[in-house]
Amino acid sequence: MTLLSVRGVSKRFGGLQAVNDLSFDVATGSIKALIGPNGAGKTTIFNLISGFLPPDSGKIVFGGTEIHGMSSCEVAVRGMVRTFQHIRLFPKMSVLENIMVGRHVHSRAGFLACMLNLPFTWGEERRIREKSFEIMELLGIVPHSGTEAASLAYGQQRVVEIGRALACEPKLLLLDEPAAGLNMRETNEMGRVISMIREMGVTVLLVEHDMSLVMKISDEIVVVSYGEKIAEDRPLAIQKNREVIRVYLGDDQ
Repeated sequence: MTLLSVRGVSKRFGGLQAVNDLSFDVATGSIKALIGPNGAGKTTIFNLISGFLPPDSGKIVFGGTEIHGMSSCEVAVRGMVRTFQHIRLFPKMSVLENIMVGRHVHSRAGFLACMLNLPFTWGEERRIREKSFEIMELLGIVPHSGTEAASLAYGQQRVVEIGRALACEPKLLLLDEPAAGLNMRETNEMGRVISMIREMGVTVLLVEHDMSLVMKISDEIVVVSYGEKIAEDRPLAIQKNREVIRVYLGDDQ
């Protein structure tokens, strides 16, 4: 079953055609990677899908509903949540508090009311805290629950950001370069975390430059160059695709 469908999407910035007539699907329960050389338009594609940018043309359908034109907040409430290439945690807040912020997407009282500690929010705040601890336990970061996010190692901050996204109960999680800045051990751990997220029933679409990670965890890969799709297939087929080798790896043989 298709969870996300991108059909004929284009986006231009002045004289630059950033995305051109792009189409691909993401199946429910899969891990799909979006790869390509620098400047290929990958982050722009993420911004279009998640509502941070409106497409000039084309359709984006999520869970059977056309979402192009919706705001990023509306898209998130419908079950599509993203992380960013550059970590966007609240640095002075604890790990627990950062994850609880994500959980407030589903709060009836709202984040501000809970911050003011109004009596009618106490029960809901307790449930949010309990759910946040469940997520931290899954990710192995409970020992850091009271630690300020800014004091964590970079790799741990990445995991906290993913935890905050999971707190939103996404159907589809968009990961923008989750292994950026990580060493080999941290990258391997990130691969384990992403695979575990899929086992939880969350579909994953990721942009990533680390090809060893992409080939290891992905069910399918979309390759883009200059905003256009040049290939879409399983990892082994992508590795052997001559056009991918020529454009992405720079092999003219």
